[in-house]
Amino acid sequence: MNPLALMIFLLSLAIGTTITLSSYHWILAWVGLEINTLAIIPLMTKIPHPRAIEAATKYFLTQAAASALVLFSSLINAWQTGEWNIDSVSDLPMNALSIALMMKLGLAPLHFWMPEVLQGISLSTGLILSTWQKIAPMTLLLQTSHLINLDLTIILGLTSILVGGWGGIGQTLLRKIMAFSSIGHLGWMIIVLKFNPSLTLFNFILYIVMTASMFLSLMTLTTTKMSEISTSWSKTPTLTASTLLILLSLAGLPPLTGFAPKLLITLELVKQDATLLAALIMLASLLALFFYLRLTYIVSLTLPPNTPNSFSFWRTSNKSLPITAIMNTLALIFLPLTTTLLIFL
Repeated sequence: MNPLALMIFLLSLAIGTTITLSSYHWILAWVGLEINTLAIIPLMTKIPHPRAIEAATKYFLTQAAASALVLFSSLINAWQTGEWNIDSVSDLPMNALSIALMMKLGLAPLHFWMPEVLQGISLSTGLILSTWQKIAPMTLLLQTSHLINLDLTIILGLTSILVGGWGGIGQTLLRKIMAFSSIGHLGWMIIVLKFNPSLTLFNFILYIVMTASMFLSLMTLTTTKMSEISTSWSKTPTLTASTLLILLSLAGLPPLTGFAPKLLITLELVKQDATLLAALIMLASLLALFFYLRLTYIVSLTLPPNTPNSFSFWRTSNKSLPITAIMNTLALIFLPLTTTLLIFL
């Protein structure tokens, strides 16, 4: 892609998210979401392949439907209350608005577009879709967290954790695994949204760190399938080992970074007398833990060793190694600093 066009699209992504984050009016928030959607579609189609075109079409149709629902619910709210402020939404428009924002995030049962779209695009665009594109809808949900229906968040959160676990069990394609991982993590965030919004924000920050580090590692290794990771042992053993550890961090195993949000959300639910809900989401997350452990076990122990036949080792490009190293470090050993981060939220 032309560097000038790429810069314009990335700048449009940043502007769209900034407009939504700084808006106090539903029309401005909707405009920011629309700019975000339109800016990423050319990035999806930069590889002229039918699968990429199909992914961009599915993404556009889903996001257009969700944006129409956002606009429709804000119009109903303006008709009922006479206000366009984000903080003042009545019950019926708020339910429709929550469903629209959750469709944009890819929460179950509105998740069907997410794995297919992520599988059809490149790793770099998948990184943007899984991290940056989630910021604007999640911010709107955080701003209206005191108005959201509690039953809706619990039902969609539990469904997302179950779907994220069940969907990822039979997968070997890394982009689909990351899609179902994203659905499961968003389920944890939505469940605690009504109880403690700052904990949702904390979980969202760590989700972005872990997902970005995973995608950056896969981009450096140029890997899209689990079997390809085994061939990189002899080329970049440190990066391959850290990639597998990031998978375990996404699973939420101590003492890695991903353990902190699961522990704190469970403690918060117990504190709010929702012990049964805490037990249910912990049991549901065992599905995701199973497929993460299974993938790590398959790659590290059961796949045959792939030793190179040549005398000179093939080297990966070093252009993204510094940022990859920083993100990997944060995704693995950030657990002791989580209390410091919570103080600032």
